[in-house]
Amino acid sequence: MSSQGQTNQHRRLIASLLVVVVGAFAFGYALVPLYDVFCELTGFGGRTNAETVAVVERPDYGREIRVEFMTTVNSYAPFEFAAEADSMTVTPGKMYFATFTAKNLTEDHKVAHAVPSVAPVSAAEYFVKIECFCFNSQDFQAGEEKAMPLQFIVNPDLPEYVDTITLWYTFFDTTEIASSNN
Repeated sequence: MSSQGQTNQHRRLIASLLVVVVGAFAFGYALVPLYDVFCELTGFGGRTNAETVAVVERPDYGREIRVEFMTTVNSYAPFEFAAEADSMTVTPGKMYFATFTAKNLTEDHKVAHAVPSVAPVSAAEYFVKIECFCFNSQDFQAGEEKAMPLQFIVNPDLPEYVDTITLWYTFFDTTEIASSNN
């Protein structure tokens, strides 16, 4: 084979490899929004509703559910974040309120966002947030501490085998994302 033929083969190989690399990068980039859509449609991954919904109370006084509140702060987020109470006992179908507190530990303005998750996953569609600080990003001035409300109801159609629901929030510093969107 001539050196010209070999050069053409090398160019085709390099072009093919470049297409594979660009395709893999594009696929990886598209996975996050695709996964979010998948979780939103199926409730997979313990996702709950992401916006306010109208709810009618239908209490089931013959049943009690323990709701546990867990919080964590992303390793790069300069915040303190905690639930006012570790847990509460609720009656399915009745509305409840909980409060979470976050504090900006820096001397700079920060924006944060809480991402919820519910366990067991089968309970996610039955844990309905009426009002939640997680629906929107939260602005914090330097050193500011704020109480953030959660209003929720556990749907009385929750399967009988579920007697404990764990609501877990991860708090992220989204200051750079918020500033790039402005």
